[in-house]
Amino acid sequence: MTKPRLCRAALHQLPKTIGGLSYKPAELKAGIVHIGPGAFHRAHMARYVHALMSQGQARDWGIVCAGLTPADLPVKAALAPQDGLYTLIERDDDGASAQVVGAIMDIIGPDDVGGILDCIDAPGIRIVSLTVSENGYCLDVKTRGLDLAHPAIIADLALPRRPASVIGVLVEAYRRRRAAGRSAFTALSCDNLPGNGGLLRRAVLSFAAAVDPALAEWIDAEGRFPATMVDRITPVTKSADVRAFEQSYGLADAWPIFCEPFTQWVIEDDFADGRPDWETVGVQFTLDVEPFERMKLRLLNASHLALASLGWLAGQGLVAEAMRDPRLNVYIRRLMTEETGPTLPPHLPVDLEAYQRQVVRRFSNRMLEDTVERINTDASINLLLDPIRDRLSRGAPIPLLALAVAAWIRRLVLIDDDRLAVRHPFADDLKARAKASNPDPTPVLAMTEVFGALSSNPDFILAVAEASRVLDGWRVSQPDGSGVLYGVWPGS
Repeated sequence: MTKPRLCRAALHQLPKTIGGLSYKPAELKAGIVHIGPGAFHRAHMARYVHALMSQGQARDWGIVCAGLTPADLPVKAALAPQDGLYTLIERDDDGASAQVVGAIMDIIGPDDVGGILDCIDAPGIRIVSLTVSENGYCLDVKTRGLDLAHPAIIADLALPRRPASVIGVLVEAYRRRRAAGRSAFTALSCDNLPGNGGLLRRAVLSFAAAVDPALAEWIDAEGRFPATMVDRITPVTKSADVRAFEQSYGLADAWPIFCEPFTQWVIEDDFADGRPDWETVGVQFTLDVEPFERMKLRLLNASHLALASLGWLAGQGLVAEAMRDPRLNVYIRRLMTEETGPTLPPHLPVDLEAYQRQVVRRFSNRMLEDTVERINTDASINLLLDPIRDRLSRGAPIPLLALAVAAWIRRLVLIDDDRLAVRHPFADDLKARAKASNPDPTPVLAMTEVFGALSSNPDFILAVAEASRVLDGWRVSQPDGSGVLYGVWPGS
């Protein structure tokens, strides 16, 4: 029997096991254009907007999703026939709940950048948000400013009225606002980057200055780029997940989103033209996001990448499997306690021990079926390099962090599918050097485009080289936790 396909017309016949909508999507007005309609946005920001709408608020803060890359085309193909609706399934080892989310009003693909700009130019749009990953910002790895030599930036500077990059689109959208004598919008980064708002602001202003210095001055004065800290583990939805959802819930959804129950969003309260009352649905507004951001990046994200890299070498396919490996469980706890935790600012308004225990529980969630491949492919190596820089500047040792870097490099040697190796502007060079020099990591570490000043830091190079030798002696087949990895630190 054919299951009904999720769409507005089918909302009245939803199975009882799926939460419906208390508002009518057709009556929403757009207030947000979001660039990068991936799984995380639909599990996080769109879910917060939906929660407000469910309380009878924010009906003029509907979301129009915009995709600028070919990877966004399947999202449009899946959600357009569903009127932007999708099912969000929150699950852990204690159970699952399913809810239709109706906050997304429309999706515009990369084949219609003009339509995206027209949408941003609409009077009701006050926020342009984005989740485009670090690569989407076209940053110089050394300066962390806009890379004016990046091919996408070169192309957009040649034709600034017809941009294709995120930065080019934002600047052209601001130009239109200024030319029309209208208010600037808030550019809200929701990407996992330290100081994401500041990075976005610098990139936009650099591009604008290259186009029109007066425009850059106007954006600097009128635009807003609040920093944010976002957190929710959201695995990639697989074809098997789609089929299993249809069988379990009796509803056809081309792209349901699966995530953990935990969610967190901390935002710098600095907006150009108003914002939704997100604080009523759990968002924390603050004047300084940095302490929260650093806590999350150092304790959760760095641990995630370290666990994924070592877990892959140990033959673990899922994050939960890796976290339940006794060797890796001890390693991650020690990593947070001994190396990444001490780089955090003092007097954080958070119980750090409880937060670390929560990280371990979240990584152990077997219901998520989150793969180490996803983390290894998408996560930025800077998640490990930033705490390394901090520790080395203090003369502190880095054996555990160095082991994660060595594992990250070793995986590039061993992985067969180049598409899953790593998403990085220098991915091809990284893979080629890693394979050619294995087991010596130093040719990879010499890539200043990736490692910056660490490439010439003897303490860093020595630590990663030693960690690489540790990996050579690590017999991953021993399930009892014995082997060299378990002896990386004294007393283990």
